[in-house]
Amino acid sequence: MPVKKKRKSSGSAAAAADDTGLKKCKLGSYCRSQASGKVISGEEHFSSKKCLAWFYEYAGPDEVVGPEGIEKFCEDIGVEPENIIMLVLAWKLEAESMGFFTKEEWLKGMTSLQCDCTEKLQSKFDFLRSQLNDISSFKNIYRYAFDFARDKDQRSLDIDTAKSMLALLLGRTWPLFSVFYQYLEQSKYRVMNKDQWYNVLEFSRTVHADLSNYDEDGAWPVLLDEFVEWQKVRQAS
Repeated sequence: MPVKKKRKSSGSAAAAADDTGLKKCKLGSYCRSQASGKVISGEEHFSSKKCLAWFYEYAGPDEVVGPEGIEKFCEDIGVEPENIIMLVLAWKLEAESMGFFTKEEWLKGMTSLQCDCTEKLQSKFDFLRSQLNDISSFKNIYRYAFDFARDKDQRSLDIDTAKSMLALLLGRTWPLFSVFYQYLEQSKYRVMNKDQWYNVLEFSRTVHADLSNYDEDGAWPVLLDEFVEWQKVRQAS
């Protein structure tokens, strides 16, 4: 019987990217419960002028929302700073924007959502959460997260950023996530490529927590083959 040809591992790829600030992401709730003192009426029309003035409440002289502005924005809308990435990812699916850190991105995203103030954006949280809960939409968000999180001069995610993003995206829904996280921490891998990233989601959706239906002859990346072997050794010990 011919030996199955494995895909090449990316463990020896280019040096890991610089710290993106995602390492300290926590597995908290997506949004804090926020009791707004203002009721938004469906008759209130979107105002680009008002939206732009809202942007400048957080932007610096360079017309970019920097770390301090993001922290204030998170506090105002009731989203934990470590979970703002989830809001951006869900937002992207609707607005096809890379975020809201520049004036152009802010206006594009907020215009798509028809939000020109804090209260209107808060009223969209249920919709944005629904994007994360929908299987098809979540797949698009998950795939987008790879390009969102990687350094633009790198083709792969450094492993620390990959672990943080996986914690945000799969940490609360994948029974094997904590085990997979431990595996990555002790593994030889220093980066994760796009093929590996995509297949982790497919693996999390199709392979049982006890690995009983894992197909060793399937076309899984070597990273996942090695994870299964590693976990089976642990289970047997």
